[in-house]
Amino acid sequence: MKPTALVIDDEPDIRELLSITLDRMDIATRTAGNVASAKRMLMGNTYDLCLTDMRLPDGDGLELVEWMQQEVPGTPVAVITAHGSVETAVKALKVGAFDFVSKPLDLNDLRKLVTAALKLKGVSAPKGSSATPGLIGESDAIENVRTLIAKVARSQAPVHISGESGTGKELVARMIHDAGPRRDGPFVPINCGAIPTELMESEFFGHQRGSFTGAVSDKLGLVQSAEGGTLFLDEVADLPLHMQVKLLRVIQEKTIRPVGSATEIPVDVRILSATHKNLEDLVADGEFREDLFYRINVIELNVPPLRERGRDMLLLAAEILKRLAGELGVSTPGLTAAAAAALTTYRFPGNVRELENILERAMTLASGHEIDVADIQLRSDAQDKPDANRTDAQPASADDAPLGTQLEEIERDAIVKALEQTRYNKTAAARLLGISFRALRYRVKKLGID
Repeated sequence: MKPTALVIDDEPDIRELLSITLDRMDIATRTAGNVASAKRMLMGNTYDLCLTDMRLPDGDGLELVEWMQQEVPGTPVAVITAHGSVETAVKALKVGAFDFVSKPLDLNDLRKLVTAALKLKGVSAPKGSSATPGLIGESDAIENVRTLIAKVARSQAPVHISGESGTGKELVARMIHDAGPRRDGPFVPINCGAIPTELMESEFFGHQRGSFTGAVSDKLGLVQSAEGGTLFLDEVADLPLHMQVKLLRVIQEKTIRPVGSATEIPVDVRILSATHKNLEDLVADGEFREDLFYRINVIELNVPPLRERGRDMLLLAAEILKRLAGELGVSTPGLTAAAAAALTTYRFPGNVRELENILERAMTLASGHEIDVADIQLRSDAQDKPDANRTDAQPASADDAPLGTQLEEIERDAIVKALEQTRYNKTAAARLLGISFRALRYRVKKLGID
């Protein structure tokens, strides 16, 4: 069956132009002249795409977009805005529009938008860890991230991914790309802090032969290399101000100008960005342009630090050890209860990246098939300190106890918590702790746990 589209505009000429264009793309088109009739048609039929003008006789396009997110959330809707109406376009993207196109209509841009929207028909929104295997964890914090990835993947809106260093912001960006209509296009990451300032414009936009000393041939820029796909600007806060201006133009006009060229080239890329810095603070300090901040931060997605993800840390540790063992061609080591307990109380200032480094080093230092607390070598300044207000805080005198006694207490607490969490299923508890059933049974007996 042909895909179907609903065009909503009070101008007959615009409805006719859009209908002819879509018909040539082999898309069946229905039309409506106002919000009320559009709602009736949307409730009574299924459409693969909706195009709506912003100004309608009985309401506006923003109202309709918001209504559609509640009543027909599976239908991608794009809005038609007045030329240069950047604020309106941003508002539309914030409330859930798939994309926007400006008047006077550029039919090439319209065809690209429609093609991308129709690709969503074969994309099921990822739900749970099975649909997003790269994001390991079961905590509420990481489930919220999965939910947001599923939502923003179906849009063309710029997304800013915030979070501390090492939390996996690039992984989240790749997952957004892979779950969206641009998944068959390239994913091009750029570390904005790693490119020398004097080469930045050429790296981003390319250059023509002879445009400067050393330009012996034409060069394609990174933005153009992401054509039809996603451009991921990592550490976007490190962009110098002159490049911020040029990036803003790329987002607003969807064109670039290579160094040495007199003409602009249209580009079709989705912009995702990330930084561990606070962009709002940088805007207040005059170090980041406010207009660019609002364009790249249409949707913000925060990746939680590892210390806020609870037992996810042990799940991640098990997966990392499995991967490292596979790379080395050895059997996967487990964690002793003491090592697991020490990792659980560690704050991981470097997040998942630091956990990977710790476990890679520990595998080298471990003498047996298990990684013990002495092998992981954690920073003392990042250990959780006992809180006097916590009911589970250890007595102050415990600090003066012998090291062996302290480790036994940590080990005992870890085992008891694992048993309670698994309702005293020792096989499941052993798996949770990353040790064998036999090792758990030995430690339960040794520590006198009833």
